[in-house]
Amino acid sequence: MIEVGADGRTWLLSGPTSSYAIRLTDRDELLHLYWGARIALADAEALAAEPPPLERGFESPLDGREEYPVEGGPRFVRPVLSVRDDTVRGTEWHHTGSAVDSDALQVHFRDPLHHLRITLTYRLRGDVVERSVRLAHEEGHGARPLEVLRADSATWTLPRRERWRLSQLHGRWAAESRLMRSDITYGEKVIGSRRGHTGHQHLPWVALDAEGATEEQGEVYSCALAWSGSWRIAVHQLPDGTVQISGGMGHDDSGVTVLEPGVALTTPVFAGLWSGDGFGGASRAWHAYQREHVIPDADTVRPVLYNSWEATGFDISEEQQRALARKAAGLGVELFVVDDAWFGGRVSDRSGLGDWTPNPDRFPDGLKPLADEVHGLGMRFGIWVEPEMVNPDSDLYRAHPDWVQHQPGRTRAEFRNQLVLDLSREDVRAYLWDRLDALLSGAPIDFVKWDFNRSFTDAGRPGAAGRELWWAHGRHLYGLLDRLRAAHPDVSFESCSGGGGRVDLGILSRTDQVWTSDNTDPLDRLAIQHGFSQLHPARVMAAWVTDSPNTQLNGRVSSLRFRFVSAMAGVLGIGGDLARWSESELAEARDWVDLYKEIRPVVQLGDLYRLRPPEGGLSAVQYVRGDEAVVLAWLRAQSYGEEPAPVRLRALDPAAVYACPDTGKTYRGAVLMRRGLRTGLKGDLDAGVFRLRRV
Repeated sequence: MIEVGADGRTWLLSGPTSSYAIRLTDRDELLHLYWGARIALADAEALAAEPPPLERGFESPLDGREEYPVEGGPRFVRPVLSVRDDTVRGTEWHHTGSAVDSDALQVHFRDPLHHLRITLTYRLRGDVVERSVRLAHEEGHGARPLEVLRADSATWTLPRRERWRLSQLHGRWAAESRLMRSDITYGEKVIGSRRGHTGHQHLPWVALDAEGATEEQGEVYSCALAWSGSWRIAVHQLPDGTVQISGGMGHDDSGVTVLEPGVALTTPVFAGLWSGDGFGGASRAWHAYQREHVIPDADTVRPVLYNSWEATGFDISEEQQRALARKAAGLGVELFVVDDAWFGGRVSDRSGLGDWTPNPDRFPDGLKPLADEVHGLGMRFGIWVEPEMVNPDSDLYRAHPDWVQHQPGRTRAEFRNQLVLDLSREDVRAYLWDRLDALLSGAPIDFVKWDFNRSFTDAGRPGAAGRELWWAHGRHLYGLLDRLRAAHPDVSFESCSGGGGRVDLGILSRTDQVWTSDNTDPLDRLAIQHGFSQLHPARVMAAWVTDSPNTQLNGRVSSLRFRFVSAMAGVLGIGGDLARWSESELAEARDWVDLYKEIRPVVQLGDLYRLRPPEGGLSAVQYVRGDEAVVLAWLRAQSYGEEPAPVRLRALDPAAVYACPDTGKTYRGAVLMRRGLRTGLKGDLDAGVFRLRRV
């Protein structure tokens, strides 16, 4: 609901539990009034009527109060909008109107000197407020090209508190999404990516709490950016103690683009959420928002998949894939995915990228015969691609060496033996569309694992400023994915970037799931998945069961039980070499797959409660959907033969009785919530699945 004050200059946006209020002064300054638990319009108007803070020398009366601080005028905070033509830098705007509908507010401004129209958009999605900005450069009037140096999507202003704490997700390849919390200090803390993609190092999300919020209690303010290229989020505590969060695309050295007269730019969404129910309440609100407004077909469960990469590497053949498919079908797998090396001259990571036709030596009749057999086994068929990249040893590069990003006169860095295709070129986009459309039209392909394994290093090309590529690449990637989805609506997509290097609200609006990490060690994955769940739902979190010992990273030995229960916390997949699994292992795996299919609607579509974090000892998560609950629990190590403490469940009816279909035991809801569930786990790396249904 959006309400407008009596004078038309105060706006109050209210979701089910929260409100957000702004005020336009008679000097056309758009000020922040309130963000927090739900209030009435009269409350917002009372806030608007309060006198401004006292002015102090060397301080701006606008700093810390504006909704969108631009460069220019009496401001000293870092601007979120910076533009210049060939003579004048900065912005001085005038309000030109506003528009309100059922769930969106637009506030319009104009900079007459730059002939620039600026529209700030606020859209309500439950308790999530989506914010974005549109910059339109007017034609005529002697308008000149306008360089956009910075165009963040929003600034969020938090209420004054004595002390703030920051939560963020950090990591690196194979160690993504690890949760860290620290006190906010004066000055600016910036996280982001300068790599051309979201990056393994940070997810574009922050959360702040001021009074010791816990998992289920306390106020939490959090923000997430919907952009898959380079980005930044800055948390700034000003000298008066005010804390603001700003964020958007690009990084400080790249600039954004040059707006020619008649051209417009719309920034990615930067979404904000207030929760009064702690970090768990904030997570569940984010999950619900993504399932309802972001993720395609989010109300359908994702299939159990098998991926052949760890079984085969680059040494693949059609018959080998057929044999693996038969094994996978016997386990109850629903989607069989051929990973790298099915195309071109791809015999190692040094060749073939860009040549998206089946290797005639490995697949003499193309992919269709294999896909047909996979379908005949009752599974869907998928493939791996990395369309944005090219190997120097490829037919594509030999024909078009000018198609890659590079700085003229500089050595081209062949990072990971790859170069990045320049998606700002229309001929490159046309080639990728033709090849991928032909691929999806030429064989019954149901699933595409879309990878991105090489960060930007040489973003440039002759005749174009390098900074243009940073913005253009992400925009044209989205356009290509949108076009492919429209042309092939039955094909689903997974975002991958060497694991979790491209996970954000922007890519999730165009893909059905994400590859969380290349790290498939089941113990490491618990921490990765714990951090991932702070923002994203289990419905998109792909997780595989692979071989033991874990040869990829640490050589850890773990049971099939522990590996399966770890992976069942999201979208279950299998990535081991099934040809080497024993008959007893295959039989056990089949039972786990059957169990997962039964609990899958609750795991993928239910509400998530983090019962105990994976910090040693016993950890557990709970999913609730309707009358059903599922608890997954893992014991890292037992000490002194002592039984782990019971796990107290949440969101049950304390007066109800719950039955476990596996054991026949019944439990009182109040006992499960107040005393807890005894898991019976023991030893090292033990795990269990506990199903409950209200009687």
